[in-house]
Amino acid sequence: MKLTKSTKNTFVTCGMVVAAYLIMELLMNGGVLTSSHIKSLLVPICVYSMLAVSLNLTVGILGELSLGHAGFVCVGAFSGAMFTRCLSGVMPGWLCFLLAFVVGAIVAGVFGLLIGIPVLRLRGDYLAIVTLAFGEIIKNIVNVIYVGRDSSGFTIVFNSNAGVSLDSDGEWLMNGAQGVTGITKYSSFTIGVVLLLITLVVVLNFINSRTGRAVMAIRDNRIAAEATGINVTKYKLMAFTVSAVLAGMAGVLYAHNYVILKAKTFDYNFSILILVFVVLGGIGSVRGSVIAATILYILPEMLRGFSEYRMLIYAIVLIICMLFNWSPSAIEWREKVRAKLFKKPKGKAEIDSDNA
Repeated sequence: MKLTKSTKNTFVTCGMVVAAYLIMELLMNGGVLTSSHIKSLLVPICVYSMLAVSLNLTVGILGELSLGHAGFVCVGAFSGAMFTRCLSGVMPGWLCFLLAFVVGAIVAGVFGLLIGIPVLRLRGDYLAIVTLAFGEIIKNIVNVIYVGRDSSGFTIVFNSNAGVSLDSDGEWLMNGAQGVTGITKYSSFTIGVVLLLITLVVVLNFINSRTGRAVMAIRDNRIAAEATGINVTKYKLMAFTVSAVLAGMAGVLYAHNYVILKAKTFDYNFSILILVFVVLGGIGSVRGSVIAATILYILPEMLRGFSEYRMLIYAIVLIICMLFNWSPSAIEWREKVRAKLFKKPKGKAEIDSDNA
């Protein structure tokens, strides 16, 4: 069976992730990698790679600048964490954790749909500002919600739980700015890699589908796409919602990697960090997003030995990467190197014509 170029690209990208996973597992099981600090970075790498790939669907494929991706991660993380906290004693932990991904994806998808309907009618800087505002609004709303549970049921209050009492056997599941505490750490590197592979397959198949081609046509020329009968609002909303769903799943994985989950984590800087991964990995490049998220997340940890110069070196590396990826002279140089390395050997007819 002859494979198409898009199918080969999907296999190569997923194969790189699987190969990296197998290498890390061999290093850990063989006793070569014993640092607990390095092991603690593996799940966040999967989370940020998922987020970079999902945001690339909006920024690179759809061509719209979104600065509110942290909002979708926030609603996914808190809905998934609250689901496992409420049902941890009712059903097995592993089943509760799996269903939490479904809950987080649905909640984030609903928010993506509701936000996308009015927001995607805007373009450019206006869209960026509105999505940024959405992310900050979500963070501040979650920051003032208090959810308690006792024998009489659930209690939900806003701003402060002062003056609200629960039964002796009651507890506050969500405590405002203190967030959700007592979360069971279900996340693991294996689960993170599986979710990353699912994200890659979904995004790559979306891009190579008829819907993805319509989305890219809208990105390239909105007026021409609309003139050919493409429903611009529909396809933009589909891409935006799929991106939000994947971000919600990443949020659930992120939430169950820690015991405490706070809303202040998902601020403006969180969205900017994901956007940096997308830009440096190459806008529209799914494989580049995974590579950039992995390298740029590990880099600050590797530079801890430089003390106060750590972030300075990190910033210089970002500038160098940006120039290497987007500078016209650097692009021209890369093309020349690629042409020399992968130069096809001349055929017999070409050699005869050269001799003649």
